[in-house]
Amino acid sequence: MAVMGDEALVGRVLDGRYLIGERIARGGMASVFLGTDQRLDRPVAIKVMHHGLGDDATFTQRFEREARAAAKLNHRNVVSVFDQGTDGEITYLVMEYVPGRTLRDVMRDECPMSPTRALELLSQVLVALSAAHDAHLIHRDIKPENVLITPGGEVKVADFGLARAVSAATTATGGTLIGTVSYLAPEIVVNEGADARSDVYACGAMLYEMLTAAKPHSGESPIQVAYKHVHEDVAAPSSVRAGIPPYVDALVARATCRDRDQRSADSRVLLQQVRLVQRALEEGLKDDPELTADLMPSAPVHHAAGVEEDTEQVPRPTGGVAAATGLAGAAVSGAAVASATSAAEDAPTEAVGWVTAAEDVQPTVQWSAGSPPPTGVQPPISPREYREATPDGPASRRGRLSLVAVIVAALVLAGVGWYIGIGRYVETPVLVGSSETQAAKDAEDAGFEFEVVKRSYSETAPLGTVISTDPGAGDRILPGGTIEAVVSRGKERYPIPNLKGQTLDEATAALEKLNLRVGDVTTAYDEKVEKGQVVRAAEFRVGDQVKRNTAVDLVLSKGRKPIDIVDYTGKSGSGAKKALEKAGFKVSIEQAFSDEVPKGDVISQSPSSGAGFKKDTIVLTVSRGPEFIPVPDMVGHSKNFAIKQLEAAGFKVRAVLGTGNFKVRSQSPRGGTKARVGSTVTITALPF
Repeated sequence: MAVMGDEALVGRVLDGRYLIGERIARGGMASVFLGTDQRLDRPVAIKVMHHGLGDDATFTQRFEREARAAAKLNHRNVVSVFDQGTDGEITYLVMEYVPGRTLRDVMRDECPMSPTRALELLSQVLVALSAAHDAHLIHRDIKPENVLITPGGEVKVADFGLARAVSAATTATGGTLIGTVSYLAPEIVVNEGADARSDVYACGAMLYEMLTAAKPHSGESPIQVAYKHVHEDVAAPSSVRAGIPPYVDALVARATCRDRDQRSADSRVLLQQVRLVQRALEEGLKDDPELTADLMPSAPVHHAAGVEEDTEQVPRPTGGVAAATGLAGAAVSGAAVASATSAAEDAPTEAVGWVTAAEDVQPTVQWSAGSPPPTGVQPPISPREYREATPDGPASRRGRLSLVAVIVAALVLAGVGWYIGIGRYVETPVLVGSSETQAAKDAEDAGFEFEVVKRSYSETAPLGTVISTDPGAGDRILPGGTIEAVVSRGKERYPIPNLKGQTLDEATAALEKLNLRVGDVTTAYDEKVEKGQVVRAAEFRVGDQVKRNTAVDLVLSKGRKPIDIVDYTGKSGSGAKKALEKAGFKVSIEQAFSDEVPKGDVISQSPSSGAGFKKDTIVLTVSRGPEFIPVPDMVGHSKNFAIKQLEAAGFKVRAVLGTGNFKVRSQSPRGGTKARVGSTVTITALPF
């Protein structure tokens, strides 16, 4: 529940050193603030205990002792405890600030998980617990809310020893506390005390929930859930979700065995067993009978140690505080349930209320291993049953009257205890699935405050609808309390950016900024994008919406694709042009006369060898065949002049008959006709 005055703490400096900043979490035991250690100039998490806890000297002493013990733990998977103290009315704890998410957040997004993923997370929790158990420190309150996961995926366990400190204080001072029961070991429920195997049980319960997306036990009330921890075995995960190997079922059965003597001895033993299962999963084994047999506990024990089989019948157990127990109305193991779970500050969705018994009065009724879970106030034995079991006579009548008075008083006090512990609590409405506006209205109509504490993406919940509430639907809290809600931001999607022309490093940064990552990188020739730059995303178009952490395959440019140049000299000009254009070149045609190369064939090509690129230009010189021009008419001109003119025109000259510079009397070919350049013109020169 929210603690009045949290807002007033913001800006306060504790012990002249720790500046309290914004509140980042709250629960039934404390509120957590992001703070600053002004002496060392570093961020810290400051846990401020709720009023009523810190007021008691016994609690303060126990709290300090447990905090000092937790501070001795120095392990990378344990949230470090830096300091603790009291400042006026405030009892506080200073811890390492761990940015990121809780395991509960991860479970909300990923459950049901694959066995590989679930054991990957659990193994890191067990590493932390192993360090604690080696130091003879028991956590007592393992739950997803106390497991923090950094942005880099490192797991850290928080709140070592605080459950013990708070449980001791509440047992001594009395009052009502809220605590989770989903991960309670049976021995804690029946008030036998916790040991390392109690943490093992909680880890097994968490593993079951990670695998199935459901808690090991459920009930209409927390007291029924606690009852089931004592009297019912945890089901095999494969009975809820198909495909889970038998040896994983066996691991869960071992960790959650009701008889703690059959559980893994401590977290280090459980960690070794987890690693055996991980290896089997890595090898792809669907079944390993030998491993399953090694892990599976022996025949189940149908009662937890310390639970009496014989149960008195007057008065009968009640719901709420679990049983009417004489004049004090003490709860049957109720104090055990409440005290053992009082540190469950982050999960008020499952709560146990309890009424303090007088110091010298002990419970006279215990749950029977064979009796059903308490569901409501049970009537005492009938008068007929009582008469048949009681001798006649005045003394007997006086005894009967006294007994009736005791029974009536017990029932009255049980009723008062029921109201103080349970009766004044009101069930929270169902808000999941409603729009934010409708949920706020429904909460207000039911007499509660409504606060949106987080907006999260969801693959199933539409935008603006409630994903989850804390407390959950049907949980009982005080009227006027606050229901914290997580509202859907819709599906978490990110657009594929335009990466064309970027280097691989630039593209990687652009994708990471959008919570995406680079997948496979291939290369391809591209005529426009320079070598080494991104051509495109292989499977997506720009603007496509994809999930967080989607791998985007990229195609990088190898530059322009080279094309081998074939020499077509002496070949058909038209054929050469078609072949070169098909290869991707542009072709420029030039023509020239040639006496040697037939008309239409390629005289020369430039370039004629090596490699080029698409749309490069290749010049072809194509033959026009021999050149024909008009033959000058030299008849009547002197021989020497005629020879000079004909040679200038490109002809060869052959003179016949006269040897002097006589006039040309005839020529062949005749003047004006066309002849091939370079051909011979014959002239005849005579002196007359």
